[in-house]
Amino acid sequence: MRALWRYLVAAVVLLLGRGRRPPRVERAERIVPAGEPSPRAELLVLALFGATAACAVAFVVVYAVESIPHQTQFLGLSLGLAFAFLAAALIVIASRLVVTEELEEDYPVPAHPAEQEALGQLVEESGDRMTRKRLLLVGGGAAGAALGAALVTPALSLGPAFEIAPFFRTPWRRGVRLVDEDGRPLHAHDVLEETFYTAYPEGADREQLGAPIVVVRLRPAELHLPAGRDGWAPHGIVAYSKICTHAGCAVALYRKPTFPTVEPRPALVCPCHYSTFDPARGAKVLFGPAGRPLPQLPLFVGPSGELRAAGNLSGPVGPAWWGVRNRRPS
Repeated sequence: MRALWRYLVAAVVLLLGRGRRPPRVERAERIVPAGEPSPRAELLVLALFGATAACAVAFVVVYAVESIPHQTQFLGLSLGLAFAFLAAALIVIASRLVVTEELEEDYPVPAHPAEQEALGQLVEESGDRMTRKRLLLVGGGAAGAALGAALVTPALSLGPAFEIAPFFRTPWRRGVRLVDEDGRPLHAHDVLEETFYTAYPEGADREQLGAPIVVVRLRPAELHLPAGRDGWAPHGIVAYSKICTHAGCAVALYRKPTFPTVEPRPALVCPCHYSTFDPARGAKVLFGPAGRPLPQLPLFVGPSGELRAAGNLSGPVGPAWWGVRNRRPS
């Protein structure tokens, strides 16, 4: 226990910079003329480093909180100010805290110990005006770390990190009626072949990611749905999520072959990047960058002929991010 305590004390002392400094070698003469310390300039640099860190943290916060209005503008403003404050801090250091002097001499031959020692002395003496070196290093490190975090944060767009619940939450439950854009129930006899329909769950928020679906009717003999989906397509009517599994665009096109003998079979098409899905085979990807099929909604026909959901969607809604493929919606 005592050994652990000694290690903790040693770590704290090391972090606070109170350890013994190596003995300083006295030199006969200075290379760089001594400059007057400038505490005000040091405080200004610390303030600029703090402002840099604050703006960088603000960038991360604005990126994470989608409810902030004008998010894009605030992202640009916070990151731009972070770089501006950092540039101002470096300018103050160069002009107020580092001693400068112009010397003209021949370029030294490399690997000469005397010249290397003189170079080290030159660097050390140039910072003699700084009286808060450790504090400035801590401030600069904090600003650099915060700015680095801000620069890395956009990489999270490659996959959800802060809020992934919408990918797994849908309003579909057994018995929920399908309604059209005007809120009218969608009946089985209303769904015609070679026609594309958009439907929503009755009484649910249509802005929810898992709410919109596409409905098409195919000939029952053409259906080859995945195993375990028997009875999901009454009268050949199939329903799939309207959100493309590539980049989250709306699947808004239906490819209907005009000459079936020479053209491909019917397909659902996303207009953004032309991912194409086969509705007869569980929305299997036929073409394009989509990474997985569209989730299918099981259907049954109610007592009045209206279409109702027989359960939830077969998979998570939206782009095929990391980990989404292996989870089912709740």
